[in-house]
Amino acid sequence: MRAAPIDASEARVATVQGTMVGPLVSVAFDRFLRYLKIERNASDLTIKSYSEDLASFQDYLADRVGLVEDLDALTISTLRGYVTYLHECNYAKTTIARRLACLRTFFRFCCREQLVQHNPAKALRTPRAGRKLPHFLTAEQIITLVEAPAAHEDLGLRDRAILETLYSAGLRVAELVGLDLGDWNRDADVIRVLGKGRKERIAPIGRHASKALHNWLEVRTVSPKAKPAHQNAMFLNKNGTRITTRSIGRMLEKYLKITGLESITTPHTLRHTFATHLLDGGADLRSVQELLGHKSLTTTQIYTHVSTKRLRDTYEKSHPHAAGNQEPADE
Repeated sequence: MRAAPIDASEARVATVQGTMVGPLVSVAFDRFLRYLKIERNASDLTIKSYSEDLASFQDYLADRVGLVEDLDALTISTLRGYVTYLHECNYAKTTIARRLACLRTFFRFCCREQLVQHNPAKALRTPRAGRKLPHFLTAEQIITLVEAPAAHEDLGLRDRAILETLYSAGLRVAELVGLDLGDWNRDADVIRVLGKGRKERIAPIGRHASKALHNWLEVRTVSPKAKPAHQNAMFLNKNGTRITTRSIGRMLEKYLKITGLESITTPHTLRHTFATHLLDGGADLRSVQELLGHKSLTTTQIYTHVSTKRLRDTYEKSHPHAAGNQEPADE
């Protein structure tokens, strides 16, 4: 369903403020964000990221271009100038790629809604970024981490359940935060997960995670003042309301210091570890893709590179005819 053309009354109530864009452009930004939420079912975190990307583009317009009254005033030259601006600001290639991807999606939306005559982002090239292999933990390190929380404290039981569930089901931290009590089928030991784009999937959990969840739910206490959306939350903060992604990040940092594990470890590292350990154990790539909730198999294939590198490292260290391990030639 296409939106109506932007009229003067809508332009006067534009909500994007404080930047060098006219009301027509401002309304287009607002419409785009509503489109992401309503039609694309984007998560709040995704919408926040797109909002920040649009704000960055508007900062560039204010700094280098000046007032832009109409979308058709934004040309490929404008966008190339924005790329240069991002490089000058020393943004990482991954950040630049994400912000340009936002603009591509925005202008495709504008073309669909007939808000622009031409798509200036069509010829825009994204800088090629070398993809780093994801950081993961060994089986021994995972055991050390999940056993770090104190088993005699309520929050310790919660933290152990969080760590076990992240690793056992390969969840994104936002997916874990969104879990409700009813999402866990205790008989089948599976959880219903709402992933990116509000796409639902079923994720099995192992016996260690199941036991940790049972232990946590025995002491879980919700605040009587909690909002209805928080009352059924699987994981609560110390105040008895739904825990946040930021709180889980801080919690993990505490246990990294206690265990001495690498500080580059994040909650997402447990998802990387989950996928890597599955492939190391013989799981096929399609199954791992489904368990992770990846839309494209290409995204999952990065973990095959991790496993291949580990095999190569083991080979180099162990095989007598590998580089650096040659046996001396017979005299």
